[in-house]
Amino acid sequence: MNAEYARFLLLAREIRDLGAAGALLAWDQEVLLPPKGLAARARHRAALAGVVHEKMCAPGYGELVDGLAADGELGGGLEDRADAAAAAAVREAKRDRDRAVKIPHALVTELAEATSLSQQAWQEARARDDWPAFAPHLARLVALKRREAAAVGHEGEPYNALLDEFEPGARVETLAPLLSGLAAEIVPLIAAIGEARARTGDDPGALLRGDFDVVRQEKFSREVLAGMGFDMAAGRLDVSAHPFTSGTGPGDVRLTTRYDPCDLRVGLYATIHEGGHGLYEQGLPVEFEGTPLGDCASLGIHESQSRLWENFVGRSRAFWEHWAPRARELFPERLGRAAPEALHRAVNEVRPSLIRIEADEVTYNLHIALRLELERALLAGEIETADLPALWNARLRSTLGLTPATNREGVLQDIHWACGLFGYFPTYTLGNLYAAQLREAAAAALGDLDALVARGDTAPLLAWLRAHVHARGRLLRAGALCREVTGRDLETAPFVRYLQGKFGALYGV
Repeated sequence: MNAEYARFLLLAREIRDLGAAGALLAWDQEVLLPPKGLAARARHRAALAGVVHEKMCAPGYGELVDGLAADGELGGGLEDRADAAAAAAVREAKRDRDRAVKIPHALVTELAEATSLSQQAWQEARARDDWPAFAPHLARLVALKRREAAAVGHEGEPYNALLDEFEPGARVETLAPLLSGLAAEIVPLIAAIGEARARTGDDPGALLRGDFDVVRQEKFSREVLAGMGFDMAAGRLDVSAHPFTSGTGPGDVRLTTRYDPCDLRVGLYATIHEGGHGLYEQGLPVEFEGTPLGDCASLGIHESQSRLWENFVGRSRAFWEHWAPRARELFPERLGRAAPEALHRAVNEVRPSLIRIEADEVTYNLHIALRLELERALLAGEIETADLPALWNARLRSTLGLTPATNREGVLQDIHWACGLFGYFPTYTLGNLYAAQLREAAAAALGDLDALVARGDTAPLLAWLRAHVHARGRLLRAGALCREVTGRDLETAPFVRYLQGKFGALYGV
């Protein structure tokens, strides 16, 4: 390791450590912060974001990164993992810095403060179904994100500048047709399932709707989380208004969930979903911790892990072959005689829904398409925040045939916009597509995954994901990682095959 690269690592780790401290402040705000501490917390987060930005944009750091990036010898021996890692670390540091220096310092601190205040305003507005209380915060954030997109620069739509932060290299002009094509495949399946349900009057989800004690729900969720391989000595599980995953590195991964006393599925699958994120975080390479490589390849890849565990594992028949006896023990009044097949059907009920995170696998991506459409229009200045409730309701009605009775069930349901996460939503659909492709690759390598899951043995799957995805950190960008692990570029076909096979069998269509 040459002296310049060693100095680069020292500075890069300092920047990322400060960023980790900011993540802890954000986690604390969502989980533990007293309401009267919000104003001060907003200042704390703004001040820390400003320090991180200053260090990222410092001329000395920039000269060091640019010099290493231009060093033809760095990364020359790509057969050597350490050498390849050094080249990739510099590549990702340069990408991060090149973006940061385009954004004015004042805008960075203003965004940090605005998002902190907006998150609390969203929580209160959602609880009271009070859109007017949140609307001014969102309008401010949209204006700030438009400024950020202009500062970063972009080809095509302004949206690309924000999408690139979460899915490097992605462009909405490519993603939008991908989502449209996926919708074209899914809509006929939704219609066929709807017709089948109408004929039979089937209501499989009724089994899991009713009185489910929250204390026992939490116990069940924690047991499932442990069964997945999540290490509680390196993490924790708490409750928040909107489930999320945070932390500072593989040794400190923090999950949150939420429980519904009237529906077992809400808390269980929120926990499994966040557990998938958490397993990725705990599996990131320790040797890269604190460096630009100690992070995920992209948010789409990160989402592939949560969706793989939540849906391909957690909503499988094999999952309930293993977990049905424990569910019956914990909830004998409701599930005392429930068979695995009945539980499997209940958690795979296809019914258009108002709430994205509670949507079934077949209709879920239509929720993402709705949000992408609105985000693009907001960033382009084609609509304003005042238009959102009416547009949201109209789009949902035309897409899924539903109209929210309240804004809490509509435009106020997600925390993402309150966090300033414009450009994030498409990664959920990308995650579904990556998950399907990764699962096929894992099955080809490991054999009968369902047999393993039915025995409660998910360790081989986790080990495969550790080796092929988690341990790579940011060595490869998402597209390159997908090609290397699955042998082909990202496609919709594996996901469509999965949906048609699974739900065609469940509903006889």
